[in-house]
Formats: sequence, C-alpha cells, structure tokens
Amino acid sequence: MRLRVDLVPQEGLSYLDVVLVVDVIRATTTAAAFLEAGARALYLTPSLESARAFRDSDVVLAGEEGGLRPAGFDYGNSPREAREAPVGGKIVVMSTTNGTRTAHLAARSAKHVLLASLYNAHAAARLAHQLATEEVAILCAGKEGRIGLDDVYTAGVLAEYLQIMGSYELEDGALIALTTRRTYPDPLEPLSLSAAAGALRQVGLEADVPFCAQVAVSPAVGMLSGRVGEALIFERVQHPVAPQA
Repeated sequence: MRLRVDLVPQEGLSYLDVVLVVDVIRATTTAAAFLEAGARALYLTPSLESARAFRDSDVVLAGEEGGLRPAGFDYGNSPREAREAPVGGKIVVMSTTNGTRTAHLAARSAKHVLLASLYNAHAAARLAHQLATEEVAILCAGKEGRIGLDDVYTAGVLAEYLQIMGSYELEDGALIALTTRRTYPDPLEPLSLSAAAGALRQVGLEADVPFCAQVAVSPAVGMLSGRVGEALIFERVQHPVAPQA
C-alpha cells in the first residue's frame, strides 16, 4: 500500500483511491465539530455565492471570508462555535477559502474523500486504512496556494497513525510530513507558528488555534457520499478515538 502526501493543492492532481483532505486551521476541524453537534450532513461548496443558493429553513450557512463570518451567513468557520451550534438534524452548508475548495479538487478523481484534522486524526486514519485498496493520499489545503506548516504537521500525525495500522510504501511528501511531525512534540507549537494562525490573530480569533491542536478527540469523520448542484455532500462516519497516553 502506498502513502502519499501532497503538501499543497495543485490543478492536475489526480487520485485513484482514498484521499484525506486536511485544512486543520480551520475547515476540516470545524466540519468534525459540526458533525459532533448533530448536523445531518455537510454540503461543501466552492464559493460563497453557491453556498447562499442553498439557503432554506432546514439549512444553515457557515464559512469565512478573510477569516470572518461572511455577510448573511449563520456561522463563521470557528470549530469552537460549531461544536456548540444548535444544528441537530440540519444541513450545514460550508464554504471556506482553502479547505472546501481542496475537497472539490480531491473529489474530481478519488474513490473516497474524507475530511481529516488533528481533532479526528485517529478516526480518520482508521477509516482511510479500512477503505484503501491501493493508496492513501493526504492532501493538504495550505494557505492560498502556499504550503502550510499546520497542515503538513497534521499530515505527519495521520501518517504515523496509518503506519501503526499497516505497512505503507512512503513517498517523499509523506517523509517530509513525518519529519515535520517528529520535529514538534507539542502540536500547538507548529500550529501557532503557521501563517493560518497568524491570520487568525489579526482578526482576534486566535482562541481557535488551541482547539484545532487537540489530537484524536473526536470520532466523527465526514465522508463524501454524493453531490447536489455545486455542493459535495459529506455525511458522518464514526470510529472510536485512540486511547490517550
């Protein structure tokens, strides 16, 4: 089995098996938090305009523009807010600058697309390992076309969990991610150093960073189940979290 890590999304990438999409600060962490709060499904759209087209009484809109809640949206992209949101039984339509667009890139070719973060790292890795027949790929969203330290570190954590569960042939991106993971014993350090965290500090949302740095807390994993219009539909699949040391 191959283990591949793409450090930044690029046009032309293609996938033949399972892809774990990572945007740890904050979209894939927020997605898991909404699912934990009871959302029936997540609709990930490629733009704010396409998200607004889904406005309905049983739908809530969540997303960010410059890190902040867009005009007319019910929620921003804060996992702290999402975890406490009254979204039970509702569809959450999400659109973010990096994460939701990266999910659309993966969905063009992959057999299975999962939303992964530190918050659900063990559950996401277990599900990917169970689904894969040829390859597990980890696709890092980065920040506006550039590599993100936070996402590369998260990819390393996921790669470590995957290696515990099976034997993988590692390509260079996976080796880089694992090296980054081993450089930082405390996940809060690389996340705090990242450009994504810096952008949150500029808009007063730095309290989201420690939430995103929690490892293997949630059993909730969003898995691509279909499409409607321009949206990708992600539904919850639950796996036990790893025992804490």
